[in-house]
Amino acid sequence: MAAMNTPNQLSLTQATRRDFFRGTATTTALLAGAPALLKGTPAGEVIKVGLVGCGGRGTGAANQAMNADDYSMLWAVADVAQEKVDACLDTLTKQQGAKAAAKISVDKSRQFTGLDAFEKLLKSGVDVVLLATPPGFRPAHLRACIEAGKNVFCEKPVATDAPGIRHVLESVKMAKQKNLNLVAGFCWRYANHIVDTFDQIHNKAAIGDIVAYYATYYTSPVKPMPPASTRPAGISDIEWQVRNWYNFSWLCGDSLVEQAVHSVDKVAWAMHDQPPVSCVGVGGRQIPAEGGNIYDHFEVNYLYPNGVRAFVANRQSEGCYNENSDYILGTQGVCTIGRGPNPRITGKTTWSFEGQKYDMYQKEHDELFASIRKGKVINDGERLATSTMLAIMGRMAAYTGQQITWDQALNSQESLMPPSPIDWNGSFKPSPMPLPGITKFL
Repeated sequence: MAAMNTPNQLSLTQATRRDFFRGTATTTALLAGAPALLKGTPAGEVIKVGLVGCGGRGTGAANQAMNADDYSMLWAVADVAQEKVDACLDTLTKQQGAKAAAKISVDKSRQFTGLDAFEKLLKSGVDVVLLATPPGFRPAHLRACIEAGKNVFCEKPVATDAPGIRHVLESVKMAKQKNLNLVAGFCWRYANHIVDTFDQIHNKAAIGDIVAYYATYYTSPVKPMPPASTRPAGISDIEWQVRNWYNFSWLCGDSLVEQAVHSVDKVAWAMHDQPPVSCVGVGGRQIPAEGGNIYDHFEVNYLYPNGVRAFVANRQSEGCYNENSDYILGTQGVCTIGRGPNPRITGKTTWSFEGQKYDMYQKEHDELFASIRKGKVINDGERLATSTMLAIMGRMAAYTGQQITWDQALNSQESLMPPSPIDWNGSFKPSPMPLPGITKFL
């Protein structure tokens, strides 16, 4: 992977932050001086798709990309392991059914493996790249895609540390300059029932001014760490960690950043994607796991201007109460998302979503491919980076036991990543399990 060239410090004034991080559900952006009308891809012309990361989410994204356009075709795939490639293509062939022959054209020569597989994929003639690897790799992968002039669908989160976020922000600017599409995998932003709900919240007629936001993400463990005794003889540290990527903060960012970031993103959305002033957090590891270094629970208290508070709580444990809900408290009412089939508002105004929900995962790709055809540009990059940084900030507060400001978090010099280039056969000792009050903020 290419080294990350990031500034040592990133100091933003309040006014600059307000402009820099302004975002919407699907931001269509053309830079000043860019052509007023971009040339779209003519109807009937094949759009070649490349998939980087052939796990479950990547396989799903590839299927949705093929369904998004009559002439989108899976052209190349990349993963660290051939067995993942084989399983992905087998699943996609079954999902596409009678259309498979026309929609999947992944010759053996375009099935790339290894940590450098994404670089080979970018040279294979693809037009669109789907990034679905473990998040630690995404800053470097996104930069390479943009430098190569590719449209991108990038899963969330987009990084696992602040240097990665700063690198991503540079790539987002570059994508704008090149008029490239960058659609983020924060799927709730493409869910019509949630979009309608936040429209109600933002016009202030429904609940008034937001006073507090409480979000829960209580679930079971996603990919539990296997016992150390199951580690194959001779396997390197890097390979073992990548194969168990969810249990290492350099790869996943921790449970708050990798999973509960969806709830964090909805908080950011409610706050018009403006960053908070500061946050404090608690967390830890309740159920022991050999080898990994992530927490299994967090609770973060974000402070916004005018004393507005947002609370995000997540837990990943077996046999516990599960919930994924949002409670948005306003001066004139309350909005509840997740406690029932449809979002609802009670108080001065009574409202509930009553339309037909569409598939938000499919909608992301529908919007991306429609923009490519029309010659328009969607760039979700700034809010993708903002929401990811918001979750990283909460993790920093919980790990250290300190109150962390937005500027401190954004300018953090702590890099979780191994030295670049990463060697598949290399040794790497990740940071130890964090201890609040002992682990230092860097």
